[in-house]
Amino acid sequence: MTGHNHSPSDDASSRRIGLVFFLNLGFTIVELIGGLLTNSTAILADAVHDLGDSLSLGSAWLLNRLGRKAADREFTYGYRRLSLFGALINGLVLVGGSLWVLSEAIPRLVDPVMPVTEGMLVLAVFGVAVNGFAAYRLSKGKSLNEKVLNWHLLEDVLGWLAVLIVSIILQFVKWPILDPLLSIGFTLFILVNVIRNLWATGKIFFQAVPNIKLHHEIRQTLLGVEHIHDIHHQHLWSLDGEHHVLTLHLVVQNSFPMHQYSATKAAVATALEPYELSHTTVEIELEEEPCRDSLD
Repeated sequence: MTGHNHSPSDDASSRRIGLVFFLNLGFTIVELIGGLLTNSTAILADAVHDLGDSLSLGSAWLLNRLGRKAADREFTYGYRRLSLFGALINGLVLVGGSLWVLSEAIPRLVDPVMPVTEGMLVLAVFGVAVNGFAAYRLSKGKSLNEKVLNWHLLEDVLGWLAVLIVSIILQFVKWPILDPLLSIGFTLFILVNVIRNLWATGKIFFQAVPNIKLHHEIRQTLLGVEHIHDIHHQHLWSLDGEHHVLTLHLVVQNSFPMHQYSATKAAVATALEPYELSHTTVEIELEEEPCRDSLD
């Protein structure tokens, strides 16, 4: 069964993200060309950063639209997991781009080349204006996607302000080494954050526990429910880093009064309610009852 579930606010959010995506992508192309023409590795480094933001915006826009689809017979958990796949691709593209920028910038520390400062200055002003407008547009949104993406765009505004300051300095003094130094600083900052996010995304993609503390807390909470004697096969994983799935087997003693079965199920549901889990599968077993799943 398929379906669509969206409101006018969803449509407005999708339009805002779509507009900012095309604006950012177009400016990234201008940056790449401008960086090559001005011979500025700092602008190329920022272009790589903006490419990453364009990928994030494009993924968010696509997922915003796909996210309206309900779960169906084939994708029984829905389509949220696509965001992890998109994040992995974005991260790998950014790592490749960052390594390329470093390969261009590091040799210039030994033999710095003076960039075309006038072009650099014009692009910097343009960069502050475009990214500032994009950030302003997304600041009107209330969705989590828009709030997170807005922080990326504010980062871009600050990055372009740094390029603007360096381009002004280079108008008056011939310190060409400032350009590769700025690009290396940008790139290392991006690379560290990308690798950190890739590691976190990769663990969730391969169904690692998204939060060890939460995993343990759920166990202790359920062991505090009356009649629950033990727990095994507890698995906590995440669809997209925000929407978690829990499966487990609860063990009750052989003397468990069967007339308490419904009350115990209700108590378990109440105990799990504060964790706001997207999906839960709970099986209740007697203590000496053989478990059909092999222990792992």
